[in-house]
Amino acid sequence: MAVLAPAAACSSAESPAAGQVAQAATAPPATPTPEPTQPFTGLPGEARKPVLVAKIENTSAGKPQLGLKSADIVYVEQVEAGLTRLMAVFSSKLPPKIGPVRSARISDLHLVPQFGTPAFAYSGAQTKMLPFIAEAPLIDVSDSRAPGAYFRQPGRYAPYNLFANTKQLLAAAPKASKAKDIGFTFGDAPEGGVPKKTFSVKYPGARFTFGWSEDTGKWLIWQDGQKDMAAEGGQLGAPTIVVQYVKTVRSEFHDLNQSYTPLMETTGKGKAVVLRDGQAFKAEWSRKTEKDGTVFTTETGEPMNFSPGQVWMVLAAPKPVIP
Repeated sequence: MAVLAPAAACSSAESPAAGQVAQAATAPPATPTPEPTQPFTGLPGEARKPVLVAKIENTSAGKPQLGLKSADIVYVEQVEAGLTRLMAVFSSKLPPKIGPVRSARISDLHLVPQFGTPAFAYSGAQTKMLPFIAEAPLIDVSDSRAPGAYFRQPGRYAPYNLFANTKQLLAAAPKASKAKDIGFTFGDAPEGGVPKKTFSVKYPGARFTFGWSEDTGKWLIWQDGQKDMAAEGGQLGAPTIVVQYVKTVRSEFHDLNQSYTPLMETTGKGKAVVLRDGQAFKAEWSRKTEKDGTVFTTETGEPMNFSPGQVWMVLAAPKPVIP
């Protein structure tokens, strides 16, 4: 009646057609435009920035690490003797300095193609592996290619004292690819989670424990029974921890002690456990080719949403193994 009464009071020349009145009365509400988000974290942000990938030390001799709190994604990879090393991916946020920067491994080269052609910061590699790095889709900003970006941190000893200025690293890689979709989805948690206070992952020479903190909304990280602290202050942690179970085999590379470098096979399909919101979710992962990202789904095939924020990708064998 509120719509029709004024129309009845108007002259016929001013009255809209009956069809127009019905259309106006039944028009659906406008759908709000989704806010742009970053593809690696799901956090608000429209600008796509260059991708910097860096190899970071992960033993007690190199801790505390600097810059990890600003990474979008942190990969945990097994290396020789059952120890681990980190591959940190930066884009939406760039800390001024990162380190300790360490040497590259063959598993890195199977992960970086999903990012296009990122800047790749590392310090050295086995001579036999250098041709593989030269052919990989990356821009080499190692300490031998961009020496001006690196410095020795006082108070630490070699080789755990090599750090880098991130702006100088990216300045040496002006054509580095910008962040793009790599398969992650963010949003509400699915059904089927199991409440967990802690979750542990074992490697032959290292052990991680992730403990849920309601106060911070993150899974705080312990390694080998010790709090994993950041050089900037505070304990490392992330809203989402993905334990991706992958086949771990012997590569053609080995160290001076004849300990073989593991190769983690991150293409194909497999099982995973996703930790978020104080719960553990069984998940499936699939990655068609090395240029593709990894898609995570629930056991029923629905998207396995991550909680917005930093993501730790823990690459682990189903059972601890030294190949």
